[in-house]
Amino acid sequence: MKKDNGTHRIRKGILAVFMNLILIIFSLSCIFPMIWMLYSSLKEKRAFNADIVGLPKNPTLINYIRILSNSDYHLGESMFNSVRTTTLSIILIVLFSFIVGYILARVHFKGNRALYVMFLMGMLIPIHSLLVPIYVVFKNCGISDRWYTLLLPYVSFGLPMGIFLVEGYVKTIPVSLEEAAAIDGSSFSNTLWRIILPITKPILVTVAIIQIFSCWNEFSFALVLIKNVSLQTVPLALTQFKGQFASDYPKQMAAMLITMSPIVILYFAFSKQIIEGMVAGAVKG
Repeated sequence: MKKDNGTHRIRKGILAVFMNLILIIFSLSCIFPMIWMLYSSLKEKRAFNADIVGLPKNPTLINYIRILSNSDYHLGESMFNSVRTTTLSIILIVLFSFIVGYILARVHFKGNRALYVMFLMGMLIPIHSLLVPIYVVFKNCGISDRWYTLLLPYVSFGLPMGIFLVEGYVKTIPVSLEEAAAIDGSSFSNTLWRIILPITKPILVTVAIIQIFSCWNEFSFALVLIKNVSLQTVPLALTQFKGQFASDYPKQMAAMLITMSPIVILYFAFSKQIIEGMVAGAVKG
């Protein structure tokens, strides 16, 4: 019996080592591209072409200096445009998702389910199939190539998922909580903003996380609807570093790291809230 227990422990230990080894390899495969991009940005173009994978023999910040000192790249302006567009989009998406999701979950009226299904249909439509119609509509209405142009498609296509998540989350909140607040004399608006809103914070954080990455990295609508260089976003600015016949990859990687920095800083600053929001959203959403 003792021998069997010892054999079982050995097999269990070997299995644990094997599983951990697989997870380590998988983690390294995810981390290495970022590390490679970081040290490759410290190379000059000639050194990179001579040895793509190798570490830099003479690390230099020349790529970062050239990018930040050259006003032709408009990288700072593009980052400002992306921050402004992403921030306003997230505020509107979270606000409207909360209000509409709550109403669909709590207020029973004729056409409630039809309206809910209509919003869900927005998750099924291929977004990029609407590029041409949206471009035509925006051009005819004279609202293309404006600082607020991208807010309209970003908010419109971000709402269906936000409403879906919030509506499902609100249904898990006991109605008795609102009834008790009403008995205590709380108005509808007070109950909505001071009681329900704090409770739905985890799912709203989840919605914000999903949409932040979506808005920051969005390329197709920005390419089609924005022509003015001073209004371009980060994904459009990065296309400047790719030539027709050759590309300066170290400089391109340096630009990518610069534009990624706000999102990375945001993640590390709010990592605890992000993880809590994702877990709560997955469990209750």
